[in-house]
Amino acid sequence: MNVSCNIGDQADTLRLLAIARNEQLHCTPPLLKKVGGARARVISVSSGKGGVGKSSVVVNLAVALAKEGQRVLVIDADLGLGNIDMLLGMNPPHTLNDVFSGKKRLADIIIDGPGGIRLAPAGSGVQRYTDLKREEQLRLMDELETLDEEFDVLIIDNESGISKNVTYFNVAAQEILLVVAPEPTSITDSYALIKLLAQYHDEGHFKVLVNMARDDEEGLQVFRKLSQVVSRFLDVSLDYMGCVVRDERLREAVRRQRAVVELYPRAAVSQSFAALARTMIECPVEFRVKGNIQFLFRRYFEPNDMKRCV
Repeated sequence: MNVSCNIGDQADTLRLLAIARNEQLHCTPPLLKKVGGARARVISVSSGKGGVGKSSVVVNLAVALAKEGQRVLVIDADLGLGNIDMLLGMNPPHTLNDVFSGKKRLADIIIDGPGGIRLAPAGSGVQRYTDLKREEQLRLMDELETLDEEFDVLIIDNESGISKNVTYFNVAAQEILLVVAPEPTSITDSYALIKLLAQYHDEGHFKVLVNMARDDEEGLQVFRKLSQVVSRFLDVSLDYMGCVVRDERLREAVRRQRAVVELYPRAAVSQSFAALARTMIECPVEFRVKGNIQFLFRRYFEPNDMKRCV
């Protein structure tokens, strides 16, 4: 797996465009004022279409991060068809639906997962929360802030596509990791998601992981195709995080409801996830708020600071 925070001209990253864009914005968010305690890193994982292995990426990245000593909470944000618990062979008694309804606190529904990770499971087959209301969004934000100091990383597994919930979770996270497969529809739909978030929500920076690539060369080719169309029409920055090569052992792990990094820790695919985890840790994170709904950031600001960018 060839992974880097920024692969420069070779991968056609667009960091300079992002710098120019930020200079043009009339309201640049101030840096966080830390007033005590830890700051959990919030990573939103998305895909333009289903079938690209996004949830499997989330599970294995989470376990790989935990192996690196990170305290990880996975939030299953596919609120109509949650499946992270199923991928891990778990049967949770409560889900995020109970949090949104006010029956449970977030801490009450979190369960232990493999490798030391923890999971906030989503309900399945319930349409009620597939389009969160404002009060439900705020309730989740408040609940997450109570857990801020318990975790180093929060990974949000979004549903596929461009629904309102997908938009909300991406805008509310510090980082967006986009999972792309080596097929034209995945590249096209990924571009559509980037366009939506860039044009209507001022998102200017995306991390890209190519999943199910034939080899490293194909992974890089897929990223180049996406970055070329993005650079032609949008003013955003893309960072190539590498690729995960297609491996039958990953399919076997899914069938056995296990994380491949635990089932086959020495396999090349597991080493790919380990490299991705190390890269995510090594890549610097600039703690800035992007708006007035960002997870875990409100208590680090004075009220006057918030008013500047609302």
